[in-house]
Amino acid sequence: MSTNNANDKTASLEAIESINAVDGFDPSPFTVDYTDLNSSETRKRLPVVIQMAWFRIKYPEGKIAVTVEPGKDCYVATARVYPSYKDSPDCFLAEATASRGYCADKPSVSPREWAQTAAIGIALRNAGFGLQFGMAGEESMDDTIGELMSPVQTETDAEARPEASSATVTQKETEALELTLEQQYENAVKVPCPIKKFTGKTLGEVLTLDPGALKWIATKYTNDPEIQKAAQVICEYAVAQAS
Repeated sequence: MSTNNANDKTASLEAIESINAVDGFDPSPFTVDYTDLNSSETRKRLPVVIQMAWFRIKYPEGKIAVTVEPGKDCYVATARVYPSYKDSPDCFLAEATASRGYCADKPSVSPREWAQTAAIGIALRNAGFGLQFGMAGEESMDDTIGELMSPVQTETDAEARPEASSATVTQKETEALELTLEQQYENAVKVPCPIKKFTGKTLGEVLTLDPGALKWIATKYTNDPEIQKAAQVICEYAVAQAS
């Protein structure tokens, strides 16, 4: 490779890294390692909750609009990202669609919330919030509990198909699994905080006392996936309320 080509490539990479740049905010420390199930390569990914926080910092008046519809054996979610809540429905920065079905290996995961989270992550990536990281908006199967995301099937608007999942969502499973974000939040705030400093406190109380500690639990704490999931639900709910 010539010197000129190398310089051009470096300049291009720097340009990509500057997309949606915000003074004082670096998303890199929030990335986590992801092992590709096909190549076994370890790469970096950016959790959806961090993408949402980044978007909120960049666009304080922004809006993430999500619609979810039942499909054949799955739910289909469409997410649109707007720089302002005042924007008309067609004036969005990016759009993405994702379909998810019931997963027998993860019975506690709502396919509706799973599809919704996947669509939001991909839409934010399409809007440039995570293009610097190969797996922004995507998760490994082991992280499903934490972010309600799928590692192997992520769809853009043109790729989404109701038949993307071979699992069957029965009425009984839907009633048992589906909780609104508000209901998840109500359960999450009652979860005991694992940090020794806050022994005896719930995650809801820590949210008021030290939001930074709650963010750490949501992004870095791995000893108990259920506690980490609860912290992420609280963060997601806070972002939704600010939308």
